[in-house]
Amino acid sequence: MTGFLNLAVGWPILQAPMAGVSTPAMAAAVSEAGCLGALGLGASGAQAARGAIERTRALTARPFAVNLFCHAPAARDPAVESAWLARLAPLFHAFSAQPPQGLSEIYKSFLEDDAMLEALIEEKPALVSFHFGLPQAEKIAALKAAGIALAASATSLEEARRIEAAGLDAVIAQGIEAGGHRGTFAADAPDAGLGVLPLTRILVKNLSIPVVAAGGIMDGAGITAALKLGAAGAQLGTAFVACPESSADAAYRAALLSGPGATRMTRAISGRAARCLENRFTRWGEAAGAEDVPAYPLAYDAGKALNATAKAAGETGFGAQWAGQGAPLARALPAGELAGLLIEETKAALNAL
Repeated sequence: MTGFLNLAVGWPILQAPMAGVSTPAMAAAVSEAGCLGALGLGASGAQAARGAIERTRALTARPFAVNLFCHAPAARDPAVESAWLARLAPLFHAFSAQPPQGLSEIYKSFLEDDAMLEALIEEKPALVSFHFGLPQAEKIAALKAAGIALAASATSLEEARRIEAAGLDAVIAQGIEAGGHRGTFAADAPDAGLGVLPLTRILVKNLSIPVVAAGGIMDGAGITAALKLGAAGAQLGTAFVACPESSADAAYRAALLSGPGATRMTRAISGRAARCLENRFTRWGEAAGAEDVPAYPLAYDAGKALNATAKAAGETGFGAQWAGQGAPLARALPAGELAGLLIEETKAALNAL
Protein backbone atom coordinates (compact mmCIF):
# COMPACT_ATOMS: atom_id res chain seq x y z
CA MET A 1 0.00 0.00 0.00
CA THR A 2 3.03 2.25 -0.19
CA GLY A 3 2.04 5.61 -1.60
CA PHE A 4 -1.70 5.07 -1.21
CA LEU A 5 -2.94 8.21 0.54
CA ASN A 6 0.66 8.59 1.74
CA LEU A 7 -0.04 6.12 4.54
CA ALA A 8 2.85 3.96 5.71
CA VAL A 9 1.08 0.62 5.46
CA GLY A 10 2.23 -2.45 3.67
CA TRP A 11 -0.74 -3.87 1.73
CA PRO A 12 -3.80 -2.37 0.02
CA ILE A 13 -6.19 -4.12 2.40
CA LEU A 14 -8.49 -2.08 4.64
CA GLN A 15 -10.63 -3.40 7.47
CA ALA A 16 -14.05 -1.80 7.13
CA PRO A 17 -14.99 0.41 10.09
CA MET A 18 -18.31 -1.30 10.87
CA ALA A 19 -20.00 0.53 13.75
CA GLY A 20 -20.99 -1.97 16.41
CA VAL A 21 -18.36 -4.49 15.26
CA SER A 22 -14.96 -2.80 15.00
CA THR A 23 -12.96 -2.27 18.19
CA PRO A 24 -9.59 -0.75 19.12
CA ALA A 25 -8.17 -4.26 19.52
CA MET A 26 -9.32 -5.23 16.03
CA ALA A 27 -8.10 -2.04 14.36
CA ALA A 28 -4.70 -2.29 16.07
CA ALA A 29 -4.24 -5.96 15.18
CA VAL A 30 -5.07 -5.34 11.51
CA SER A 31 -2.69 -2.39 11.33
CA GLU A 32 0.05 -4.32 13.11
CA ALA A 33 -0.29 -7.07 10.48
CA GLY A 34 0.49 -4.59 7.70
CA CYS A 35 -2.99 -3.61 6.54
CA LEU A 36 -5.12 -0.61 7.59
CA GLY A 37 -7.32 -1.11 10.64
CA ALA A 38 -10.31 1.11 11.27
CA LEU A 39 -12.75 2.28 13.92
CA GLY A 40 -16.45 2.82 13.21
CA LEU A 41 -17.28 6.01 15.13
CA GLY A 42 -20.50 7.01 13.38
CA ALA A 43 -22.61 6.05 16.39
CA SER A 44 -20.17 7.54 18.93
CA GLY A 45 -19.98 10.93 20.55
CA ALA A 46 -16.79 12.98 20.59
CA GLN A 47 -15.68 11.79 24.04
CA ALA A 48 -16.18 8.13 23.15
CA ALA A 49 -14.35 8.68 19.86
CA ARG A 50 -11.36 10.15 21.67
CA GLY A 51 -11.30 7.17 24.00
CA ALA A 52 -11.43 4.66 21.14
CA ILE A 53 -8.62 6.42 19.27
CA GLU A 54 -6.48 6.59 22.40
CA ARG A 55 -7.03 2.89 23.16
CA THR A 56 -6.05 2.00 19.60
CA ARG A 57 -2.90 4.12 19.83
CA ALA A 58 -1.97 2.32 23.02
CA LEU A 59 -1.93 -0.94 21.02
CA THR A 60 -0.20 0.19 17.81
CA ALA A 61 2.00 2.96 16.50
CA ARG A 62 0.90 2.19 12.94
CA PRO A 63 -1.69 4.22 10.99
CA PHE A 64 -5.39 3.44 11.28
CA ALA A 65 -8.62 4.98 10.02
CA VAL A 66 -11.89 6.17 11.54
CA ASN A 67 -15.31 6.45 9.92
CA LEU A 68 -18.15 8.93 10.47
CA PHE A 69 -21.74 9.25 9.25
CA CYS A 70 -22.85 12.27 7.23
CA HIS A 71 -26.57 11.52 7.01
CA ALA A 72 -29.11 14.30 6.82
CA PRO A 73 -30.60 14.93 10.27
CA ALA A 74 -33.91 13.10 10.61
CA ALA A 75 -37.06 14.89 9.49
CA ARG A 76 -39.62 14.30 12.23
CA ASP A 77 -43.10 13.08 11.30
CA PRO A 78 -45.09 12.24 14.45
CA ALA A 79 -47.83 10.47 12.49
CA VAL A 80 -45.37 8.17 10.70
CA GLU A 81 -43.46 7.48 13.90
CA SER A 82 -46.60 6.65 15.84
CA ALA A 83 -47.89 4.39 13.06
CA TRP A 84 -44.56 2.56 12.91
CA LEU A 85 -44.55 1.90 16.65
CA ALA A 86 -48.10 0.60 16.34
CA ARG A 87 -46.98 -1.81 13.59
CA LEU A 88 -44.12 -3.02 15.79
CA ALA A 89 -46.31 -3.37 18.87
CA PRO A 90 -47.33 -7.02 18.26
CA LEU A 91 -43.64 -7.99 18.11
CA PHE A 92 -43.05 -6.38 21.51
CA HIS A 93 -46.24 -7.91 22.89
CA ALA A 94 -45.01 -11.38 21.89
CA PHE A 95 -42.27 -10.87 24.48
CA SER A 96 -44.65 -9.42 27.10
CA ALA A 97 -43.30 -5.93 26.52
CA GLN A 98 -44.50 -2.57 25.26
CA PRO A 99 -42.96 -0.59 22.38
CA PRO A 100 -41.28 2.75 23.15
CA GLN A 101 -43.58 5.71 23.69
CA GLY A 102 -41.60 7.71 21.15
CA LEU A 103 -38.47 7.68 19.01
CA SER A 104 -35.20 9.53 19.48
CA GLU A 105 -32.40 10.48 17.11
CA ILE A 106 -29.95 8.16 18.79
CA TYR A 107 -26.77 9.74 17.43
CA LYS A 108 -25.66 12.89 15.70
CA SER A 109 -24.63 13.23 12.11
CA PHE A 110 -21.11 14.59 11.66
CA LEU A 111 -22.81 17.41 9.77
CA GLU A 112 -24.00 18.73 13.16
CA ASP A 113 -21.20 17.52 15.44
CA ASP A 114 -18.59 20.25 15.89
CA ALA A 115 -17.24 18.51 19.00
CA MET A 116 -16.35 15.48 16.85
CA LEU A 117 -14.53 17.73 14.39
CA GLU A 118 -12.50 19.22 17.24
CA ALA A 119 -11.67 15.75 18.54
CA LEU A 120 -10.46 14.56 15.13
CA ILE A 121 -8.30 17.62 14.57
CA GLU A 122 -6.65 17.08 17.95
CA GLU A 123 -6.30 13.30 17.69
CA LYS A 124 -5.27 13.28 14.00
CA PRO A 125 -6.07 9.73 12.86
CA ALA A 126 -4.30 8.86 9.62
CA LEU A 127 -7.50 8.60 7.59
CA VAL A 128 -11.09 9.73 8.12
CA SER A 129 -13.77 8.24 5.89
CA PHE A 130 -17.38 9.31 5.51
CA HIS A 131 -20.57 7.36 4.86
CA PHE A 132 -23.97 8.63 3.60
CA GLY A 133 -22.48 11.76 2.06
CA LEU A 134 -19.95 14.51 2.63
CA PRO A 135 -19.40 17.02 5.41
CA GLN A 136 -19.45 20.74 4.83
CA ALA A 137 -16.58 22.27 2.85
CA GLU A 138 -15.22 24.05 5.92
CA LYS A 139 -14.99 20.77 7.84
CA ILE A 140 -13.20 19.10 4.95
CA ALA A 141 -10.76 22.01 4.81
CA ALA A 142 -10.13 21.86 8.57
CA LEU A 143 -9.40 18.13 8.49
CA LYS A 144 -7.09 18.47 5.50
CA ALA A 145 -5.28 21.36 7.18
CA ALA A 146 -4.65 19.01 10.13
CA GLY A 147 -2.88 16.62 7.77
CA ILE A 148 -5.60 13.95 7.80
CA ALA A 149 -6.28 11.94 4.64
CA LEU A 150 -9.95 11.80 3.64
CA ALA A 151 -12.15 9.31 1.78
CA ALA A 152 -15.88 8.74 1.32
CA SER A 153 -18.19 5.99 0.12
CA ALA A 154 -19.89 6.20 -3.26
CA THR A 155 -22.51 3.91 -4.76
CA SER A 156 -22.55 5.66 -8.15
CA LEU A 157 -20.38 7.68 -10.50
CA GLU A 158 -22.34 10.84 -9.64
CA GLU A 159 -21.57 10.46 -5.93
CA ALA A 160 -17.93 9.64 -6.69
CA ARG A 161 -17.55 12.76 -8.78
CA ARG A 162 -18.91 14.84 -5.92
CA ILE A 163 -16.31 13.26 -3.62
CA GLU A 164 -13.51 14.06 -6.05
CA ALA A 165 -14.78 17.63 -6.56
CA ALA A 166 -14.83 18.15 -2.79
CA GLY A 167 -11.08 17.51 -2.69
CA LEU A 168 -11.02 14.17 -0.90
CA ASP A 169 -8.06 11.85 -1.36
CA ALA A 170 -9.90 8.65 -2.29
CA VAL A 171 -13.33 7.17 -2.97
CA ILE A 172 -14.67 3.89 -1.59
CA ALA A 173 -16.69 2.10 -4.28
CA GLN A 174 -19.46 0.41 -2.27
CA GLY A 175 -21.06 -2.35 -4.31
CA ILE A 176 -24.56 -3.63 -3.66
CA GLU A 177 -22.98 -6.79 -2.19
CA ALA A 178 -21.68 -4.91 0.86
CA GLY A 179 -22.99 -5.63 4.32
CA GLY A 180 -24.47 -2.89 6.46
CA HIS A 181 -25.94 0.38 5.32
CA ARG A 182 -25.93 1.51 1.73
CA GLY A 183 -23.86 4.65 1.51
CA THR A 184 -26.20 6.48 -0.84
CA PHE A 185 -26.07 10.22 -0.30
CA ALA A 186 -29.87 10.56 -0.28
CA ALA A 187 -31.77 7.86 1.60
CA ASP A 188 -34.74 7.81 -0.79
CA ALA A 189 -32.87 8.45 -4.06
CA PRO A 190 -33.05 5.83 -6.84
CA ASP A 191 -30.30 3.24 -6.42
CA ALA A 192 -28.94 1.46 -9.49
CA GLY A 193 -27.55 -1.25 -7.21
CA LEU A 194 -24.23 -1.55 -9.02
CA GLY A 195 -22.02 -4.48 -8.05
CA VAL A 196 -18.56 -3.81 -6.69
CA LEU A 197 -16.69 -4.94 -9.82
CA PRO A 198 -18.51 -2.81 -12.42
CA LEU A 199 -18.69 0.14 -10.02
CA THR A 200 -14.97 -0.06 -9.28
CA ARG A 201 -14.09 -0.18 -12.96
CA ILE A 202 -16.42 2.70 -13.82
CA LEU A 203 -14.88 4.87 -11.12
CA VAL A 204 -11.31 3.95 -12.02
CA LYS A 205 -11.98 4.95 -15.63
CA ASN A 206 -13.58 8.27 -14.72
CA LEU A 207 -11.74 9.60 -11.67
CA SER A 208 -8.25 10.88 -11.01
CA ILE A 209 -8.20 9.90 -7.31
CA PRO A 210 -7.65 6.36 -5.95
CA VAL A 211 -10.60 3.98 -5.76
CA VAL A 212 -11.02 1.41 -2.97
CA ALA A 213 -13.34 -1.52 -3.76
CA ALA A 214 -15.82 -2.60 -1.09
CA GLY A 215 -18.60 -5.16 -1.08
CA GLY A 216 -18.59 -8.94 -0.81
CA ILE A 217 -14.78 -9.22 -0.81
CA MET A 218 -13.68 -11.88 1.67
CA ASP A 219 -10.29 -13.28 0.59
CA GLY A 220 -7.15 -12.73 -1.44
CA ALA A 221 -8.82 -13.79 -4.69
CA GLY A 222 -11.43 -11.06 -4.27
CA ILE A 223 -8.81 -8.48 -3.34
CA THR A 224 -6.77 -9.42 -6.43
CA ALA A 225 -9.83 -9.09 -8.68
CA ALA A 226 -10.36 -5.55 -7.41
CA LEU A 227 -6.69 -4.65 -7.88
CA LYS A 228 -6.73 -5.99 -11.44
CA LEU A 229 -9.65 -3.68 -12.20
CA GLY A 230 -7.51 -0.73 -11.16
CA ALA A 231 -8.54 -0.34 -7.53
CA ALA A 232 -5.88 1.06 -5.21
CA GLY A 233 -7.12 -1.19 -2.43
CA ALA A 234 -9.96 -3.32 -1.11
CA GLN A 235 -12.05 -2.81 2.02
CA LEU A 236 -13.37 -5.86 3.89
CA GLY A 237 -15.98 -5.73 6.65
CA THR A 238 -17.93 -8.98 6.95
CA ALA A 239 -14.63 -10.88 6.79
CA PHE A 240 -13.74 -9.51 10.26
CA VAL A 241 -17.10 -9.93 12.06
CA ALA A 242 -16.24 -13.37 13.45
CA CYS A 243 -12.80 -12.35 14.75
CA PRO A 244 -12.48 -12.64 18.54
CA GLU A 245 -11.65 -8.90 18.70
CA SER A 246 -15.02 -8.05 17.15
CA SER A 247 -17.79 -6.67 19.36
CA ALA A 248 -20.41 -8.77 17.54
CA ASP A 249 -22.40 -10.83 20.02
CA ALA A 250 -22.42 -14.63 20.10
CA ALA A 251 -25.71 -14.91 18.20
CA TYR A 252 -24.40 -12.68 15.40
CA ARG A 253 -21.24 -14.79 15.10
CA ALA A 254 -23.22 -18.03 15.13
CA ALA A 255 -25.63 -16.78 12.48
CA LEU A 256 -22.70 -15.78 10.29
CA LEU A 257 -20.70 -18.98 10.69
CA SER A 258 -23.34 -21.69 10.95
CA GLY A 259 -26.21 -20.37 8.86
CA PRO A 260 -26.76 -20.55 5.10
CA GLY A 261 -25.29 -17.06 4.65
CA ALA A 262 -28.40 -15.63 2.98
CA THR A 263 -28.60 -11.84 3.22
CA ARG A 264 -31.40 -9.37 2.61
CA MET A 265 -31.63 -5.63 2.09
CA THR A 266 -33.98 -4.11 4.64
CA ARG A 267 -35.11 -0.71 5.89
CA ALA A 268 -37.13 -2.12 8.76
CA ILE A 269 -34.24 -2.26 11.23
CA SER A 270 -32.91 1.28 10.94
CA GLY A 271 -34.90 3.32 8.42
CA ARG A 272 -32.23 3.11 5.71
CA ALA A 273 -31.48 0.32 3.26
CA ALA A 274 -28.95 -2.08 4.78
CA ARG A 275 -27.82 -5.63 4.04
CA CYS A 276 -28.35 -8.05 6.93
CA LEU A 277 -28.22 -11.79 7.49
CA GLU A 278 -31.72 -13.10 6.93
CA ASN A 279 -33.48 -13.35 10.30
CA ARG A 280 -36.88 -12.81 11.90
CA PHE A 281 -36.60 -9.03 11.60
CA THR A 282 -35.74 -9.04 7.89
CA ARG A 283 -38.57 -11.49 7.17
CA TRP A 284 -41.00 -9.34 9.12
CA GLY A 285 -39.76 -6.29 7.22
CA GLU A 286 -40.35 -7.97 3.87
CA ALA A 287 -43.90 -8.88 4.87
CA ALA A 288 -44.62 -5.47 6.39
CA GLY A 289 -43.28 -3.51 3.43
CA ALA A 290 -41.00 -0.50 3.43
CA GLU A 291 -43.68 2.19 3.36
CA ASP A 292 -43.89 4.72 6.14
CA VAL A 293 -40.72 3.67 7.94
CA PRO A 294 -39.53 6.59 10.08
CA ALA A 295 -36.38 8.41 9.00
CA TYR A 296 -32.93 7.08 9.90
CA PRO A 297 -31.83 6.84 12.69
CA LEU A 298 -35.25 7.24 14.36
CA ALA A 299 -36.38 3.81 13.18
CA TYR A 300 -33.12 2.40 14.53
CA ASP A 301 -34.16 3.51 18.02
CA ALA A 302 -37.18 1.21 17.77
CA GLY A 303 -35.14 -1.56 16.13
CA LYS A 304 -32.58 -1.55 18.92
CA ALA A 305 -35.33 -1.56 21.57
CA LEU A 306 -37.00 -4.54 19.90
CA ASN A 307 -33.72 -6.45 19.68
CA ALA A 308 -32.97 -5.80 23.36
CA THR A 309 -36.46 -6.96 24.33
CA ALA A 310 -36.19 -10.11 22.24
CA LYS A 311 -32.68 -10.96 23.50
CA ALA A 312 -33.85 -10.63 27.09
CA ALA A 313 -36.42 -13.32 26.28
CA GLY A 314 -33.83 -15.56 24.60
CA GLU A 315 -34.73 -14.68 20.98
CA THR A 316 -31.77 -13.52 18.84
CA GLY A 317 -33.48 -13.12 15.48
CA PHE A 318 -34.09 -9.37 15.69
CA GLY A 319 -30.49 -8.15 15.70
CA ALA A 320 -28.80 -5.89 13.17
CA GLN A 321 -26.61 -8.74 11.94
CA TRP A 322 -25.07 -6.79 9.07
CA ALA A 323 -23.27 -8.95 6.51
CA GLY A 324 -22.34 -8.86 2.85
CA GLN A 325 -23.09 -11.42 0.17
CA GLY A 326 -19.72 -13.08 0.79
CA ALA A 327 -20.89 -14.17 4.26
CA PRO A 328 -20.48 -17.93 3.57
CA LEU A 329 -16.74 -17.31 3.18
CA ALA A 330 -16.33 -15.91 6.71
CA ARG A 331 -13.53 -17.29 8.88
CA ALA A 332 -13.29 -17.14 12.67
CA LEU A 333 -9.64 -16.12 13.05
CA PRO A 334 -7.89 -13.51 15.18
CA ALA A 335 -7.89 -10.20 13.31
CA GLY A 336 -4.13 -10.03 12.91
CA GLU A 337 -3.94 -13.62 11.72
CA LEU A 338 -6.74 -13.03 9.23
CA ALA A 339 -5.06 -9.87 7.93
CA GLY A 340 -1.80 -11.78 7.48
CA LEU A 341 -3.61 -14.59 5.69
CA LEU A 342 -5.31 -12.08 3.37
CA ILE A 343 -1.87 -10.70 2.47
CA GLU A 344 -0.53 -14.18 1.71
CA GLU A 345 -3.62 -15.10 -0.33
CA THR A 346 -3.31 -11.88 -2.32
CA LYS A 347 0.38 -12.49 -2.97
CA ALA A 348 -0.38 -16.00 -4.20
CA ALA A 349 -3.24 -14.84 -6.42
CA LEU A 350 -1.15 -12.06 -7.96
CA ASN A 351 1.76 -14.41 -8.58
CA ALA A 352 -0.55 -16.89 -10.27
CA LEU A 353 -1.66 -14.37 -12.90
